[in-house]
Amino acid sequence: MFKLISRHSPDNIKNDVLSGLTVALALVPEAVAFALVAHVHPLLGLYAAFMMALISALIGGRPGMISGATGAIAVVVVALVMQHGVEYLFAAVVLMGVLQILFGVLRLGKFIRLVPYPVFLGFVNGLAMVIFLAQLEHFKVTDAGGQKHWMSSQELLVMAGLIVLTMVIIEFLPKLTKAIPSTLAAIVVGTLLVLGLNIDTKTVGDMASIAGDLPSFHWPDVPFDWQTLKIVFPYAFVMALVGLIESLLTLNLVDELTETVGRPNQECIGQGVANTVTGLFGGMGGCAMVGQSMINIKSGGRGRLSGIAAGLFLLLFILVGSPLIERIPIAVLIGVMFMVVIGTFEWGSFKLFGKVPWPDVLIGITVAVVTVVSDLAVAVVTGVILSALVFAWQHAKHIGVRVYFNEKGGKVYELSGPLFFASTQNFQELFTPRADPDEVIVDFKESRVVDHSALEAIDKLAERYKRAGKNLHLVHLSPECRQLLKTAGSLVEVNVLEDPTYHLVVDRAAERLQEETGTDKSGSNSPENA
Repeated sequence: MFKLISRHSPDNIKNDVLSGLTVALALVPEAVAFALVAHVHPLLGLYAAFMMALISALIGGRPGMISGATGAIAVVVVALVMQHGVEYLFAAVVLMGVLQILFGVLRLGKFIRLVPYPVFLGFVNGLAMVIFLAQLEHFKVTDAGGQKHWMSSQELLVMAGLIVLTMVIIEFLPKLTKAIPSTLAAIVVGTLLVLGLNIDTKTVGDMASIAGDLPSFHWPDVPFDWQTLKIVFPYAFVMALVGLIESLLTLNLVDELTETVGRPNQECIGQGVANTVTGLFGGMGGCAMVGQSMINIKSGGRGRLSGIAAGLFLLLFILVGSPLIERIPIAVLIGVMFMVVIGTFEWGSFKLFGKVPWPDVLIGITVAVVTVVSDLAVAVVTGVILSALVFAWQHAKHIGVRVYFNEKGGKVYELSGPLFFASTQNFQELFTPRADPDEVIVDFKESRVVDHSALEAIDKLAERYKRAGKNLHLVHLSPECRQLLKTAGSLVEVNVLEDPTYHLVVDRAAERLQEETGTDKSGSNSPENA
């Protein structure tokens, strides 16, 4: 067990624990803020952060990654809470966890590999902008009428000074010493400075009290019937999808930063178990967090112990440490998150202009913008669809042909490139049935039949030559394609004819004759060539 939750050296145990403490301090205002977004009590966000961090660290597939209550989940559940109440939220979180466990058991986590790099780049940059914009809300104050407005110039100046101080410490302290994480040092120094000089500035306590008891088991108080499932399932499914997309993309980011490899399917199970337990103990649910994971990695956290420590420290804050934690200046934590933004944003993406294809650049920008204005799931799905369309468009033009006549006077079309839905039109335009001789051969040696649209295109081509009174032969088709043609009831059928190195089209009568007699017209069986 000890080997499971930590790396190998005592130094890393210290780094994991201190990094976990730093992450826990940064988790407090985030969890409270996201709970308020979801219109639930702040403790529901804190409980979710504690349980998600602890359980996902124990059994997830990515040591060093931090999970907690997130804005991505909060914005999904707002309508559910407002219309049906918090008990339906708990039920949705439990079902969300069950769905995520099924994703992992069915090994669907591997499909995160289908996300192209431009989409990943857009995700990272979009999340950095979301984190930055979320901090701007802390620069507003609420008046007696409940209206929010920007701080006065003096308050703003104090906030800016503390933010700059925090960022300077985080940036330059590692050049002097690495005995403690620079982020933790910045939080401690900023807090002591405010307390020592009695500086009037917003603190964590101004957001909400974080004092509470241990979370207790609570079965969601909802009717267990079909109507409840109809209400809860759509939210649970979207929450599960959003949570897994953000978690698995964050896993890829941590893999890249640490030069290690996580286990996506195990992470799906870890996230699912964490959310199921969270829903049963009164939490709002969550997923992996880019910002806190970045803080953890930058602070030296690498093993499972860092996430476990973050969860346990957060629980300690709730139970006994709230009077102290509530006095931490918000400006200090904003400075921490601004450094996360700087570290998360891929500044090198600006250098890609003119160096990579423009469609990839536009896809990255689109994903980033949609992440900011909508949500992560929509952004990633949009990016994947755009990437697929661009790929299809580009490869549709790759279908080509070399035409020549063989020694028997037959015309040979030697294809190159994939035949699939986007290239079928170009494929049809390559042939001239009325002008061709009676014997025509289409050679697929350098081509590949990919999908059902390609099979239909072959059928249409056969019909064109049939109407023109010509004989069409297909050679070098793959065994899979021949089977698909036969299964689909195609107009063309493939068997071995005169040339033992070719697979040619024959009519159905010849096929039936060979099956009845048990003989091959060519008298030989040739090896597969495709």
